Amino acid sequence: MKKLVVTLLVCFSIGQLQAQDKTVQELKAESSKTIVKDPKDTTTKTWKTGGLFNANFGQTSLSNWSAGGDKLQINASGFMNLFAHYAKGKHSWDNSLDVALGYVKTTSLGERKSDDRIELLTKYGYKIAPKWYVGGLVSFRTQMAPGFNYPKADSSVKISQFLAPAYLIVSLGLDYKPNKDLTVFISPLSSRWVIVNATGLVVPGQKGGAYGVPLGETINEELGAYVTANYLKDIVKNVTYKGKLELFSNYKRNPQNVDVFMTNLISANIYKGISANLGMDIIYDDDVRVLGADNASRRTQFRQYFGFGYIKKF
Repeated sequence: MKKLVVTLLVCFSIGQLQAQDKTVQELKAESSKTIVKDPKDTTTKTWKTGGLFNANFGQTSLSNWSAGGDKLQINASGFMNLFAHYAKGKHSWDNSLDVALGYVKTTSLGERKSDDRIELLTKYGYKIAPKWYVGGLVSFRTQMAPGFNYPKADSSVKISQFLAPAYLIVSLGLDYKPNKDLTVFISPLSSRWVIVNATGLVVPGQKGGAYGVPLGETINEELGAYVTANYLKDIVKNVTYKGKLELFSNYKRNPQNVDVFMTNLISANIYKGISANLGMDIIYDDDVRVLGADNASRRTQFRQYFGFGYIKKF
């Protein structure tokens, strides 16, 4: 009888161990499975975020060079774009931040700034028709570091710094989005504030104040029409174009003289982040005088650059 009881206990224990081992194996199998989205689930993301970082560096040195030139020239620049786009139902909210900074240093001229820009844009829209939204926009633009004019090779005068100038635009209007790459915002009524939060700036041709801001004040308020277009597209594989155009007409003074701000950047990812970059910026501001060969006057400003560096999209 005792042998029978022992035999039954041993069989029961073995059965329990086998059941437990099976349960453990099933749990392991379940935990190793990957989650696969149901093909019937058509839920889309409400937020799309990302950005682009680009850094460029160049160096030239000469020794006993019969054609002449600077013994050493070093240039370095960086650009970063961050974006966050929200879309749900008839609502959309677009946000972007552009930051750029560059310097060039030569043995004859020393260190000089070649690029400096902070641009922040936020835009809300409510869909009223296919590709058309009604909404509002806030745009802010300034620079980080002091900027200088060089009337002579051995002298410099400060003409800008952080928040001097700065441009703040608040607009109500229509936003046209024909596709995922292009947006065009049109506003017949916008407020623009030109901010010069600094003293001692020496701006060519600006005896009564800098950048259109009256002497003794820090802000000049303008009312006018505003249009901005933003375009971002992969032209071909590993080649990206990013462009922005802003137009502003001041109803209070010389509305026919439209202010223009335009940036263009083509970045080509050559091999594992090594990139070639070509860009051009165009600016015309009716309140800004540019020092020429003879005097200071209204002029269209151009900036062109080309370089090799590192690019990362995320």
